[in-house]
Amino acid sequence: MICHVVLFRLRADLGRADRDALVRAFEVALRDIPTVRGCRVGRRITFGAGYEVNAPAAEYAAMIDFDDLGALQEYLRHPAHAELGGRFNASIEFGWVYDYEMEEAALRPLPPDGKVRHNEYTIRVWDPISG
Repeated sequence: MICHVVLFRLRADLGRADRDALVRAFEVALRDIPTVRGCRVGRRITFGAGYEVNAPAAEYAAMIDFDDLGALQEYLRHPAHAELGGRFNASIEFGWVYDYEMEEAALRPLPPDGKVRHNEYTIRVWDPISG
């Protein structure tokens, strides 16, 4: 699976009509581009964690899922994405876009005694070096 990750902050002076137009363009892209498999959007939360100090202040995140790289490329070439991209670029103060090849992580079974020891991994994740 490919995950298209978009982190951004909207312009402070962005009017309501322009915000609504951006949301509509996003909805159209998700509905009309057949290669989209899933999408999650959210607003950043902060609660005093140490890592928040150096993190860029991206207010929103969107994560769009595709079966493979070809599906992402088809999404990027689609006219609905062209409309979305134009509205997005006109609406943001700044943004970052990244694409990741994702794998499911699976929980490892507990040891026979049922106890997890310090420094023992309980999640098996894909190793990008060994594949």
